[in-house]
Amino acid sequence: MSNYVFKLPDLGEGTVEAEIVNWRVKPGDTIAEDEVIVEVMTEKAAVELPAPVGGRVLSITGTPGDMVPVGADLIVIETGTPATTAAGAPAPAPAAAPAAAPASAPPARRAGANGAEAPAQAPAASARAGRVATSPAIRRRAHEAGIDLQQVTGSGPNGRIVPKDLEAFVARRSQPTPLRPTPKAVPSARASAAATEEIKVIGLRRLIAQRMSEAKRNIPHFAYVEELDITELESLRRHLNRKPADGAPSLTYLPFLALALIRVLRDFPQCNAHYDAERGVIVRHAAVHLGVATQTAEGLKVPVVHNAQELGLWELAAQMRRVAEAARTNKAKREELSGSTITITSLGKLGGIASTPIINAPEVAIIGVNRAVERPLVLEGAIAIRLTMNLSSSFDHRFVDGYDAAAMIQALKEHLEHPATIFIGA
Repeated sequence: MSNYVFKLPDLGEGTVEAEIVNWRVKPGDTIAEDEVIVEVMTEKAAVELPAPVGGRVLSITGTPGDMVPVGADLIVIETGTPATTAAGAPAPAPAAAPAAAPASAPPARRAGANGAEAPAQAPAASARAGRVATSPAIRRRAHEAGIDLQQVTGSGPNGRIVPKDLEAFVARRSQPTPLRPTPKAVPSARASAAATEEIKVIGLRRLIAQRMSEAKRNIPHFAYVEELDITELESLRRHLNRKPADGAPSLTYLPFLALALIRVLRDFPQCNAHYDAERGVIVRHAAVHLGVATQTAEGLKVPVVHNAQELGLWELAAQMRRVAEAARTNKAKREELSGSTITITSLGKLGGIASTPIINAPEVAIIGVNRAVERPLVLEGAIAIRLTMNLSSSFDHRFVDGYDAAAMIQALKEHLEHPATIFIGA
């Protein structure tokens, strides 16, 4: 027997460190080669690291939330081959017995992890004793809730656990038992009010908090809200949805907004730009790489439709839906989560009257959509009920003057209130 030391590899794009998000193994576990052992988060994306060799885990380094530099030891694995490290150098012999599993490590998911002391299992359970097929987000939710995924039945392809499976398991587990509670089992209102819960801010949530704080602290936001009469747009949207193209998604307002924005940015290139703070340079982009702010179970992500200016309405709708769904299911490629030049954000039916969205740095503008509602408006001296919606946008006032921001939104309003103009001169 010998020991293999696996170090944090270079994950590319100038990464010098990564945050440990979730250990999939603990000391004493037996693992197979290529089995995912840990999830880490870089400044760009979440990454699952597989085991380079199979064997028994002797020790792990760090707990969720810890930052680990590239090249630092992550895990020591006992193998049946000559001692090596991930870099090919001899592995140092451990000075002491393997460290105990940290308190935050997830429970073991494999039978036989403790050798002869492991409880016997039925054949059906043994068949599922390997790695459970599911997404990192579901693994994290299960870990935080103290749920062993081996007990959850998956309804996806090849028994993969999907969100509804975990939700159903939690619902069943939370159902009250038929036993009659004793007075001691019923907590008092005072005790319930005094309860607290501490949640460590790690992974994507930590990264979101960091970026939002930096954007709000470093960018002087200028907010601009404008009311739109989208009665004609709604009529066109309904008409097109009655006769969609083959396989095309149902149209929402967002593809129309995106297409109108692409048209408008031709005349306002200063809003389709990045600010490179290190070089003190504004980089204007000819292409529109459209960010689509998307709420996921892990937090806010901004998947990107690259070269959106090359797409028509139906293609744009399909691509916006595709990247948003990929972000929600953790299937988005790394390049699909970076490189946006301007972002659209929407709270959908919860959009409220107005909002002040935070700019997705290094961009200099973000366009927000609020809820569509019917309101009385004065048209040609008479009161009429019209469908209205507000655009709530934010601009980096260092590089986008108030006049230019207002002019751009007014041009966008003109297109959306008279939607036929979106397709003229396309």
